[in-house]
Amino acid sequence: MDARLLVDHIPSLRRYARALTGNTWAADDLVQDTLERACSKWRLWVVGSDLRAWLFTVMHNVFASQVRRTPPPHSVVPLDDATHELHGGIDPGRDQGASLDLQRCLLQLPEEQRAVLLLVTLEDMSYAEVAKVLGIPAGTVMSRLSRARVRLQELLDGTAAPHRPGLRRLK
Repeated sequence: MDARLLVDHIPSLRRYARALTGNTWAADDLVQDTLERACSKWRLWVVGSDLRAWLFTVMHNVFASQVRRTPPPHSVVPLDDATHELHGGIDPGRDQGASLDLQRCLLQLPEEQRAVLLLVTLEDMSYAEVAKVLGIPAGTVMSRLSRARVRLQELLDGTAAPHRPGLRRLK
């Protein structure tokens, strides 16, 4: 195994983990768990296939396992915290309240919608790549992305009805 192949993907994994978990400490733990799992399961990666997609699949599976075991914490971390740390301070031209509000709204999305939205928008993955990472059909990716965008806009506008897990609207 060549660890140098993994190093190039760590910033993307950290960014996605922070947006997914909403907590800096949990995100760093998720990245570490992902890298440990990737190293222990390295033989399962097919040489020549998309390493980035494989790593995100590993991360998704690790995160899903963690969510099943314990509920996620509800602390808020700005989406671009990693970029913020690199530049060493606050961007005076950026509205900090808007980014916190976006993070709060993202954390209110159902996990399956949030994962699709973040992979497409934050990680710039294609629908096919997201489908491969999450192990779902491309049509499901498009459907979840559409519902996530609508729900996120409603939450940001303050027009969203409260989310009631387990209840579905029937037509």
